[in-house]
Amino acid sequence: MTRQSDVLSGADIDGGKRQRSRDSLVLTAQIRLDRETGLREVRVRNLSAGGLMVELDEDADVGTPVMIKLEGIGEVDGKIAWCTEGRMGIALDSLIDPDKVPRPSGSGKSPTNQA
Repeated sequence: MTRQSDVLSGADIDGGKRQRSRDSLVLTAQIRLDRETGLREVRVRNLSAGGLMVELDEDADVGTPVMIKLEGIGEVDGKIAWCTEGRMGIALDSLIDPDKVPRPSGSGKSPTNQA
């Protein structure tokens, strides 16, 4: 039997409690599930150093390997931590710097231009 802690190694979840803060946002990324050959576009709803939540109208099993391509970061491998009602949590295999991902206008995270 696969335990959640086995599936989430490298993630920001320990015993069901988040260990890092996450940014709520809406941006796009590309994802490849398991052994798919092509990438598909998804909406990222929140992002932290160890994981993210995406909208995807497809169910997938917990533990399914994924590759997600984030602007400013590149390709990052991970595993599905949970999946329900068109959304899935992805635990990343390695930590990222969420501040490197460009934010859409109005998210409050983008640097302001000063004249």
